[in-house]
Amino acid sequence: MREIAGMIIVLSLICGASGLALSYLKATTAPIIERQLLTFVQGPAIGKVFAAADNDPIAERKTFTTPEGETVTVFPYKQGGKLIGVALESFGKGYGGDIGVMVGFDVGKDTLLGIGITTMKETPGLGTQVATPKFSGQFLSRPLGEIALSSKGGRIDAISGATVSSTGTVAAVQEAAKSYTALKGDIQKTWQ
Repeated sequence: MREIAGMIIVLSLICGASGLALSYLKATTAPIIERQLLTFVQGPAIGKVFAAADNDPIAERKTFTTPEGETVTVFPYKQGGKLIGVALESFGKGYGGDIGVMVGFDVGKDTLLGIGITTMKETPGLGTQVATPKFSGQFLSRPLGEIALSSKGGRIDAISGATVSSTGTVAAVQEAAKSYTALKGDIQKTWQ
């Protein structure tokens, strides 16, 4: 009985030490992972959406909370010190998993400035076409009310054979538009 109690104590100590080591590792690597995500995933997508920005949208990003309690990171787009637009990332369900989409909005006109794909695991050559200018170019200067596939009354043509990927991308843009609309007042107050 004493041996069993000793083994339980030793195993508990090993588990506790392992848990502490893992939590320390997570805490120390979190800022590095965030910096890598901003530089190599979100940064290129923001560059596609905001090709002519005078500012550094990544450095000037702010976090907002939607009325539903969701935390959203917003990236500002300025020219001559004036806020022209903002971008935020949203996700939609694709064929191979979630599709991450960075969506840019013109704050003066309430139209889309464009989209950039951040992450996806879609079928190569088929579902990955959502990242091509042929598909993503359809979102440029589009009013928020027209963000839907043409089969559902919108003006976005789906990619033939990749309707799940197309639907997921459009759903991500719609979700971003919903967050943008809810946060627009706070966004304008922040970057006046």
